Order: sequence, then structure tokens, then C-alpha cells
Amino acid sequence: MNVLIVDHSRIPPLNYGGTERVIWFLGKELSKLGHKVTYLVNKGSHCDFAEVLFIDRGKPLSQQIPEGTDIAHFNSPLNESVSIPYVVTIHGNLSGSAELDRNAIFISKSHAERHGSSSFVYNGIDWSFYPKPQLTNTRRYFHFLGNAAWRVKNVKGAIQVIKATQNETLKVLGGNRLNFKMGFRFTLSRRIEFEGMVAGEKKINLLQGSKGLVFPVRWHEPFGLAVIESLFMGCPVFGTPYGSLPELVNNDVGFLSNNHQSLAEQVENCQQFDRGKCYQYASELFNSRKMALAYLAKYEQVLNGNQLNESKPKLKQQTAKFLEWD
Repeated sequence: MNVLIVDHSRIPPLNYGGTERVIWFLGKELSKLGHKVTYLVNKGSHCDFAEVLFIDRGKPLSQQIPEGTDIAHFNSPLNESVSIPYVVTIHGNLSGSAELDRNAIFISKSHAERHGSSSFVYNGIDWSFYPKPQLTNTRRYFHFLGNAAWRVKNVKGAIQVIKATQNETLKVLGGNRLNFKMGFRFTLSRRIEFEGMVAGEKKINLLQGSKGLVFPVRWHEPFGLAVIESLFMGCPVFGTPYGSLPELVNNDVGFLSNNHQSLAEQVENCQQFDRGKCYQYASELFNSRKMALAYLAKYEQVLNGNQLNESKPKLKQQTAKFLEWD
């Protein structure tokens, strides 16, 4: 099968790059499975396992699909007609009430249901890209992983959880204490360290030293790469029961609550969670091979003349800007 993967980004992924990492791992797995993969992405991209074409901003994407393509896989909402079979993955939370494409694919069951759909594929990671975690090493702190500038990620809540414990400490991966517009923000507590935007080896080393992920988001998390990365490194997850988190975090690998005191109690008893179970769970359920096979099943549906949704998906509006946090 000739698969075209389209995204307005540059590959390979630089720094964190959530969507970029997903489409990179997807293309790599499809190639391993014997399919021909072509990327249509931003200039500056390169790839050693697939052909790379650069997006021409002056032309509709539909006019840039190379001949011989069996199916096109877009990774952002599509606002034009396409003459060949295609699918559209919706990677994030959208605002507004616009109708989406009938071949839309969401990235968790919850994400799909909030748009009136049952079409979803879980993200997966090529775990061979990561070093095998050290599951018996001494670990001294917890971590938060996400864009700390996004209020819905609730880094303040993560800090609140840690401060409600007796002696635990937190490393914030994804934000700085000092913001030139806001001055010192969040906290001056010595039990909280801000590591800034981290990626690559530095991020992996920090995860290897963590007891667990504190992730009290206040929105419906579409998927949560931070969750499965942390689990793979042997870190149980302490988060809120919103969006995809109840799908990703079961009682063997973490605890969910929207109450900071309840989360703090579980954080202080993190030894009840087995690091090996966390690692095995993430590696077996959320790997890029499973993701690629699931997408291939979606491709086959479309190639057989079917649409993935009975009607155009549409976001069910959330009344509160921030979900409940106590």
C-alpha cells in the first residue's frame, strides 16, 4: 500500500513534538510492515525510511498528493475535498462547534465520544527509541511533564499535591519558574524545581530518577503521551479522572482523583505500585506497532468504500473552562 502522511510540521521531531513524534513512529512502523510511506510536510524535513515532499503553501493540499497514492492520512482538520481515499486524525482538543470530516479518527475513546464518534486509534511509541528503564534504582522525586504555561495542565495543582505531602519533592518538566511578564510564578518552595522545556536524553534521565508522574489536568486530555512515557519509565501516574486518563491509568499503574489531598496520600504511598508493571503495561499496550496495525484497519475500511463515522463528528461543548479541582 502507498500511504501519504500529511502534516504541517517538520520531521524528524525536534524537542518534544507530540504529533510529529506520532507520525514519525507511525510511518516507520508502516514501512517495516512493507508499505511505501511518503511524507508531505514542512520544508527542512528529512527521513531515512520514507520519501519526503515539502508542502507548497500556495497550493491546496489535494493538489499536492503524488500519483500512485492509495490513501492519504491527514493530521489536522481538512477544509477541502480530496479525490482519493483518505483519513483525518484529530490530535488535540478543538474549540468551536464546526463539523469534522466523516473519516475523522480521534486518539482515545473519550476523545471520540466527546465528538459523537466511536472512531479512534490510541497513540503509540517506538519504545526501541528509548533506553530500557532502570526499575530498581533509587528514585528521589516526582515529576510533572507538560506545558506549564497552559493553565489546563494545572502545574499549580501538581505543586499543591506535593506541598500537601510531608517531604516529597517535584521537578517540573516543561516550564520555568521565572517568566519575564509575570515575574516569579507558581511557588517559591524549595521542594519544587523547574527544569524548563526538556527533551531527549535529559528528559529520559529525569524520568529515570522519578517516583511518579503528578498530572492533575483540568481539561479532557485527548490522549497523554506524557502518561505513557512516564509509565514506560516505571513511573506510576497520579492524575485527574478526565478525558483519556481513565482509559490509560488503571489501579495497577496509578491513581486518579480531582482532590489534591487524596492524590497526596497516594503519592506518599507510591511504593504500592510496581515499577515493572508500569513498564510492561505501557510497552505492551501503547507501542507503535499496535498503533500502525490499528490505522491499517481504518485504511482498509475507507479503501473498501466505507466512511468511519455515520455522520460528521461535532464537539459537544463543555460549559466550564476548567474542570473541577479541589
